[in-house]
Amino acid sequence: MRMLLLSSCLFVGGLAHAANDLPGGGIDPQALSRHVRILASDEFEGRAPASAGEERTVQYLIEEFGKYGLQPGGTDGGWVQPVPMVRAQVDGKARVQLRQKGASRDLSVGEDVTVQSLRPQDAVDIRNAPLVFVGYGIDAPERQWNDYKDLDLHGKIAVVLINDADFEADQPGAFDGNAVTYYGRWTYKFEEAARRGAQGVLIVHETAPAAYGWATVRASGTSPLFDIERPRDQALAQHVPLRGWLARSQAEQLFRDAGLDFDAEKRKAMSPAFKPVALGDATLSAQFKLKREQVISRNVVAKLPGGAHADEAVIFSAHWDAFGIGQPDAKGDRIRRGAIDNATGVATVLELGRVFAAGPQPQRTLYFVALTAEEKGLLGASYYAAHPLVPLEKTAAVINIEMFSPDGATRDIASWGKGRVSLEGDLERVAKARGRSYTPDPNLEAGFFYRADHFAFARLGVPAITIGPGLDTLDGGVEAGKALREKYFADCYHQACDAWTPTWDPAGHAADTLLVYDLGVELANTRRWPQWEDGSEFRKAREQSDAARR
Repeated sequence: MRMLLLSSCLFVGGLAHAANDLPGGGIDPQALSRHVRILASDEFEGRAPASAGEERTVQYLIEEFGKYGLQPGGTDGGWVQPVPMVRAQVDGKARVQLRQKGASRDLSVGEDVTVQSLRPQDAVDIRNAPLVFVGYGIDAPERQWNDYKDLDLHGKIAVVLINDADFEADQPGAFDGNAVTYYGRWTYKFEEAARRGAQGVLIVHETAPAAYGWATVRASGTSPLFDIERPRDQALAQHVPLRGWLARSQAEQLFRDAGLDFDAEKRKAMSPAFKPVALGDATLSAQFKLKREQVISRNVVAKLPGGAHADEAVIFSAHWDAFGIGQPDAKGDRIRRGAIDNATGVATVLELGRVFAAGPQPQRTLYFVALTAEEKGLLGASYYAAHPLVPLEKTAAVINIEMFSPDGATRDIASWGKGRVSLEGDLERVAKARGRSYTPDPNLEAGFFYRADHFAFARLGVPAITIGPGLDTLDGGVEAGKALREKYFADCYHQACDAWTPTWDPAGHAADTLLVYDLGVELANTRRWPQWEDGSEFRKAREQSDAARR
């Protein structure tokens, strides 16, 4: 298997030195595949936080890190950092009813709509709340944009569009063209509506601007929600009573029955002159019970102590969680195994830990962190960033890994989003040294920069990047790579079929892990501090922490 890695990289354009020259025999494709196979097995039950699958996952990670001679890096000298959370799920059947023009119709939960709540309450009981269309639901003063104008949302349910106003515009406007900003993320839309006192939010689902199909919405929308533990007053302010998604077909009918054309209103919402529109006399009612539990999940943390600059840190991270057991798919399979997303990332962190531990002592301390609850809103990463195990101003960089490919080697490697951070140039440089290339994220409209754990660190100023696979496959080039990726997101993203198979080809996974190792070696032993570049919204926060460090 090591020869597979070597031959693949040589085909791409040559190695600076052979993989077997690295400590521990180099990156082992067989080990990567084995980790994915185990973590994505039925025994691990989809690795949902606060489940039996979590317990198996955490124990497996601790055992593996321990084998390599790494030290516990968690709280109080242990292997884990407890992450206190609240788990909330619909208890029983939810009923959702739309009333319009004197007639009522039930909406099918999972098919027409999804409904959930993170409010600290035992039930949701909304009766005939007026529906109002608020465009993209964005208030961005620095971009001279406010979809809400002077609307009072108290007692109302906001119907909003996913992504932001530039995504389908004829030319870039107030935002970043089709490169989605944080304002385009569903998390922001729920947060902003809560700040305005809305009774609820329904996001209209469209596959292209959401970057995933309805099957993904249904899987997430019928699973338990998680939140970090908050004081009651803060939780009430943070969350609307009702949150959910509305299928586009239902939105079209809703607008049509209100005497409006959905597409025409959507075009109007692309202008800063847009004003909220009441959807005729349409009202929504929703009733369901909530089961709320306090749970403790865990980040798993291993460390390799540094030498001359042991007080400084480099973090390698990946999220261990997936979606657990859910509704059966067409084949009756209920386990959403998360093999690509993100057992591959965890496998890389494990293998990096093994190789680094077998080599010379790094100058900076290295942390290998498997984070919980990424799929629930980057909760494990956000908790770590708020309760860091090494001060953030002493953290040189966070290298996060997501969704490496099982489809063999590529000529390139990529990172998620456009971070405007020096780490992107560093990744390009180490790729070239291995005879490969770096491809900037070709799908900026998907908003991946805001959808991975590195964002929890970036927003606090820590230079951070998520590294993922390239698209330029050895067999078929970019066209074949795009087809494989599109098929995965259409068919298996967050679904049961995201599973390890005997045909899994770990050559690309291993070659990409090798580049992460190369980047890590530099960061571990340099006196240089990665920086945010001009135009980054995170630069100011880092400059402040740099001043504190000095």
